[in-house]
Amino acid sequence: MSAAGIQKRLTPARISAMKGGKPIVCLTAYTKPMARLLDEHCDLLLVGDSLGMVLYGMETTIGVTLDMMIAHGKAVMRGVGKACVVVDMPFGTYQESKEIAFRNAVRILQETGCDAVKLEGGEEMAETIAFLTKRGIPVMGHIGLMPQQVQTAGGYRSVGHSEHETSKIRRDAHAIGGSGAFAVVIEGTVEPLAREVTVSMHVPTIGIGASSACDGQVLVSDDILGLFNDFTPRFVKRYDELGKRISAAAAAYADEVRSRQFPAAEHTFKRRS
Repeated sequence: MSAAGIQKRLTPARISAMKGGKPIVCLTAYTKPMARLLDEHCDLLLVGDSLGMVLYGMETTIGVTLDMMIAHGKAVMRGVGKACVVVDMPFGTYQESKEIAFRNAVRILQETGCDAVKLEGGEEMAETIAFLTKRGIPVMGHIGLMPQQVQTAGGYRSVGHSEHETSKIRRDAHAIGGSGAFAVVIEGTVEPLAREVTVSMHVPTIGIGASSACDGQVLVSDDILGLFNDFTPRFVKRYDELGKRISAAAAAYADEVRSRQFPAAEHTFKRRS
């Protein structure tokens, strides 16, 4: 049987073909159990470098390493049967040169089995993206607010307010759109500009804190589930408060242990006769 005959998961090419159609659903996943729960409902699963903040308690994504991304990428792939899986390239693994970017992207694809990589940057990264895509590596772009550049950008804030920022994002969109990327994330960008960019690009845009007119949306799963409470970005909608429910369950367990209600007889083993 051919590879095409056994392919079940969505591919980057199929995601790209969703431009202008039914909105693309994307969430982050960092572990096998979460990937398994989300897979049925998502077109894209992003193993984001946001895991540095969400799972490891880092203040930014700068400290995330390639080994960390590969480990979590492997875990996610064990829980996926349908969604296209994209793994973030962490800070410092692709900016120095396109050749270094290629080597690190190859390592991610080979060691995780994921479908594509994502890297941040606009016109300054277009040549690198073109270099990768021409050599068989599917790439998702990322423009607008770029978390890996937060230390030089003045913090986490929306962009596209000034004419300078607007012009830069337009140039970035044009450059990435022509680089061979199969899709692009637009983050933290004012609505009119994100809408304009979406209309102008021939590849799908995935919004996060951008326009509802984007071809899809992505959020951090722990944000929408109420599992990450250090801060809540303006663009996040909470769909549950699992953090509070987990805390309540742990409190109930602690009470039963301390009062010797748990373990009860049905939770213990009897000697065989």
